[in-house]
Amino acid sequence: MIDAYLDHLRVERRLAAHTLESYARDLAALAAYAAAAGRGVEALDRQALDQFVRDQRTRGLSPRSVARSVAAIRGFYRFLVFDRRLETSPADDLKPPPAWPALPACLSLEDVDTLIAQPDVSSPLGVRDRAMIELLYATGLRVTELVSVRLADLHLDEQYLTCIGKGSKERLVPIGEQASDWIRKYQAGVRGTLLKGRSSPRLFLNARGASLSRVGFWKILKRYARRGNLPRTLSPHVLRHSFATHLLERGADLRAIQLMLGHADLSTTQIYTHVLEARLRTVYDRFHPRA
Repeated sequence: MIDAYLDHLRVERRLAAHTLESYARDLAALAAYAAAAGRGVEALDRQALDQFVRDQRTRGLSPRSVARSVAAIRGFYRFLVFDRRLETSPADDLKPPPAWPALPACLSLEDVDTLIAQPDVSSPLGVRDRAMIELLYATGLRVTELVSVRLADLHLDEQYLTCIGKGSKERLVPIGEQASDWIRKYQAGVRGTLLKGRSSPRLFLNARGASLSRVGFWKILKRYARRGNLPRTLSPHVLRHSFATHLLERGADLRAIQLMLGHADLSTTQIYTHVLEARLRTVYDRFHPRA
């Protein structure tokens, strides 16, 4: 039936060879899906077609490729109705899923370790940089929130900090033990040296003893990315996404991640489930004995 439809497209519709090849791949995938379910393509119902389309997306196909696949499926079932092989098409109003929001690249755990190891902690500024990177990855703070942290916001014994985020909303964010330790080292041996007898409410300071700016931290992070041969896309926001993705991969509750990130709406945090869904699908296909 698929061959007959492709012949129809080639002879009567005169579709380009490239389009025919793409449609052939899409329909071959559909036939394989039907065969795995022990059914013929003519026996697939709307629920099965919806599941097939979702599977295509979670397997990593781009939104454009999924939309093309849906167009091929709709055309194929219309052809079966026209050719009187089916009474009605189960794909008349089949639609591709909405495109997922694009996410910045997420660092691997190895890349995070490489980044954290870049500062020379035998120097005062290296200790400061190590403390900043540890804190950013430990909390998922926005870069503006990071450079705005005040001494009064820290509660290192209890391992949390108070953060004023977007909309002047206050939230409590846990801090890991390693980040807490490096902040203590920075406070004990470096911060006073940078101040040179002056005072500042801000935790992180530049080499002149003034508050570190967000641009200043960007430059610091980019320098370490080059030194560690890390992706050029590395940015404070990539570390924020890595924080959330790594937590979710290890079973953290989405609502808890929302609170730590300071998202007003849970739907904003749900974009991370798409990353996890695709990765879980890959793991399932690789390791399940009947996948």
